[in-house]
Amino acid sequence: MRIAVAGLALTLTLLAGCTTQPPSAPTAAKNVSTVKVANGILVNDKGLTLYTFDKDAPNSGRSVCNGDCAVKWPPVMAGEGVKPSGSLSVIARDDGRKQWAFKGQPLYTWPEDQEPGDVYGDNYNKVWHVIKTNQL
Repeated sequence: MRIAVAGLALTLTLLAGCTTQPPSAPTAAKNVSTVKVANGILVNDKGLTLYTFDKDAPNSGRSVCNGDCAVKWPPVMAGEGVKPSGSLSVIARDDGRKQWAFKGQPLYTWPEDQEPGDVYGDNYNKVWHVIKTNQL
């Protein structure tokens, strides 16, 4: 009986080590980015290309890229208290989080851009566009 109880205790201990916690939702602070110019285009703090979406009405103060769209094209989030200048501004997303905008159009990244200088999302479906410095 003692061997069976000890075996059961060992099995339960091993199984407890195999369980995983569900991933926690990313906090807004983890997704916050800065916006800058590198190699003639607007990029985030990791040097990844930023894009605008033609379906976002300039100066509307909102993004129409939500839900699945925002998963495919992650919004470039702005931290609390940021001080935009020039052509950069900050809008409030539907969920209340802050997002960077360029000339009133919200900014996004494209997950297929893995390295600084990648522009795989440029002109995607003819509605996603890189912001070049001549547009600043």
